[in-house]
Amino acid sequence: MLTFRPPGSLGDSRDFIGNIKKGVAVGSLSGPILLAADERQNIFDVPGHLACGQSGKEVSVLKAEELIPLPAGSNVFFLPDRFPIAFNVKSQALEELPELYPVAAFVATGHTQLATAAFRERRGAKMLPLFSYAPVALWRGKYYVPAVRVDARRNHDLSGLDRPLLQDKIKPFRRTRNRLIQHLIGCACVNSCPNAINFFLGRLEAPLPVSPACNARCLGCISLQPKGSCPATQPRLNFVPTAEEIAEVAIIHIGRARQPVVSFGQGCEGEPLMQAKVIAEAIRRIRAGTVRGTIHMNTNAGLTDGIEAVCRDGLDSLRVSLNSARPELYERYYSPRGYSFDDVRRSILLAKRLGKFVSLNYLVMPGLTDQEAEFRAFRCLVKETGVDMVQWRNLNYDPRRYFDRMQEPKGGRLLGVANVIARLRAEFPGLRHGYFNLPREIYGSTSL
Repeated sequence: MLTFRPPGSLGDSRDFIGNIKKGVAVGSLSGPILLAADERQNIFDVPGHLACGQSGKEVSVLKAEELIPLPAGSNVFFLPDRFPIAFNVKSQALEELPELYPVAAFVATGHTQLATAAFRERRGAKMLPLFSYAPVALWRGKYYVPAVRVDARRNHDLSGLDRPLLQDKIKPFRRTRNRLIQHLIGCACVNSCPNAINFFLGRLEAPLPVSPACNARCLGCISLQPKGSCPATQPRLNFVPTAEEIAEVAIIHIGRARQPVVSFGQGCEGEPLMQAKVIAEAIRRIRAGTVRGTIHMNTNAGLTDGIEAVCRDGLDSLRVSLNSARPELYERYYSPRGYSFDDVRRSILLAKRLGKFVSLNYLVMPGLTDQEAEFRAFRCLVKETGVDMVQWRNLNYDPRRYFDRMQEPKGGRLLGVANVIARLRAEFPGLRHGYFNLPREIYGSTSL
């Protein structure tokens, strides 16, 4: 069943439209049909108009071979302040439909979108919230999106969550003096954080947020946004837990879960390496209490000394986030303070020398990720560093404003996101591809 949800409170912008691919040859209505909405958020198909997707400034009809049924757990949005672009079969040209509103999907975790919704902004349009926006089409009587499944696991699927059971599991922790556990109760109950929920249900990966501060100012930060921008989707941690508090959470989870993972670096915090000393002490305490489980970190890897400290004290794996393998585009997104892309590269190389499992959290935006120049740079980074895995995560940010901030990067022809993934699979057969962090029990298994 579809979930229809308007994006809500938004910020200022200026009008934009990309270079439209015109004259697309389509002979019949056998292709995917446009879905649109009216001002009351009623969603319907538009006969005689084929659905389009956008990659940067290119707009084109959705390719049938890139469509999959809308995954369970996806959300479908009505986009205010905008109108859709579709292909008019009768006129054989792209057409703007100013009386309608676009429809877009935030595809379920484990899937990577291959295009963004094609639309034009109305005058005075406000910024979209921090989601990704894939086009949705009606095809063969069902809803489809251009996406590829990169991870078969359902680690963050909350569609079948037994919420009364969750409350029963939380109940014994409500009187705890451990501030970190109290924080995770809010994450689970208010923000429906999948990893916080995992902790209380004793399964999969549990979070260990530690840092209120950050050494980057990411465009898409989900816990802290500047005034006048879109709202953050969850509050930032406002204290530094002690090593003892951190170790208590980790040991509880490792003692209960099958193939447990505990991870520093969550959406509700800044950069974990800003608290490297506390983390190093916490790791020592965890390992004094148990040898089980995977101790993991999600990081921007800008502080190489911190990477060395936590790796030497027992960190098992890390995931390094980047939107681009080109330094200038990386720095436009992250606005790093006190580090550069070269520091990130050095940190990855150091972690690999120390024998750690390293993933790249590659934030995908069609129209940039699949540029020929970006593919060459990313391929070189993979080859140089010898990373173990790529996690193909959708970049949650207003697409038009993202390309404004990237200053319309020049990068040659577009290869297509699916083709980029396929080419990396072919060239690096040992490289894993997925969406979620792996426990060390399956590091040596077949690629996902």
